Amino acid sequence: MAEGIFRKHAEKIGSRTIIDSCGTSDYHVGESPDYRAVKTLERQGIDISGLAARQFMVEDFDRFDHIFAMDVSNLMNVLALARNDSDRSKVSLLLDEIYPGENRSVPDPYFGGIDGFDEVYRMIDRAAESYLEKNKV
Repeated sequence: MAEGIFRKHAEKIGSRTIIDSCGTSDYHVGESPDYRAVKTLERQGIDISGLAARQFMVEDFDRFDHIFAMDVSNLMNVLALARNDSDRSKVSLLLDEIYPGENRSVPDPYFGGIDGFDEVYRMIDRAAESYLEKNKV
């Protein structure tokens, strides 16, 4: 969801930043997004149906200027792969963009209904817009 939402906001402000998403484990590699995530974003005019899951790699520290984690567990997994302070400085929790210093996690909507995906959409949408507007990337 985050990749599609970030792309929407980047396009809106004319940003040509590279946006990608991935997970920290390998058990969904190659899979399409959850159908509820696809439906939630379709209602917002965002198409993520063509995305496929991939796993975070150490090389991502070289490819990206900033790496957002959705929750503390993923944050710790990414930081464990950091090679140095420069890598670590690129990583933060996404919701720190709208709740600075609170270390809030984006809730995993998987085990709930569509309402959970709507709630997650609103959180990610606010954070993505805030980050891109502040950083003008």
